[in-house]
Amino acid sequence: MITYNYMRKSIITFSILLYAIVVPFLEINETHVFNPNWTPHVKIHEVWQLMTHSGIGLLCLWLVWVKNETRLSSILSLLVTGGFLLAYGLKNAYGGSMKYLDGSEKTILGINIGVLGFGMAFILVLYILIVEKFKGTVNRNKNEI
Repeated sequence: MITYNYMRKSIITFSILLYAIVVPFLEINETHVFNPNWTPHVKIHEVWQLMTHSGIGLLCLWLVWVKNETRLSSILSLLVTGGFLLAYGLKNAYGGSMKYLDGSEKTILGINIGVLGFGMAFILVLYILIVEKFKGTVNRNKNEI
């Protein structure tokens, strides 16, 4: 039987795996890190972001599975996934795009894969935090009676 604690940890882990493993897998190639059309300055920022997010992911996995600490891991994961969603939402303000130089874009059912994956992860992790907050309030109120 799947417990709530296992489900909560699995949802957070799903989010972590997206930004710490899947994104580097998709971006350490000629479309991003080794793209000859990108300036060296942009490449430094790309590799820095990949390394930072993977490091945060390792920390979050340790927090979740070794220390049984899901709140901090959830908050860090929301910052990473939410940061992408905010950057995507503001892309027109700074000339950003999820399209490759050839005009193609990775989509599923017409939705950009980054928006779909990080959007699902963000909503699920946010749900976990809200449920935990509500459970904490209910338990505090029970103890006060």
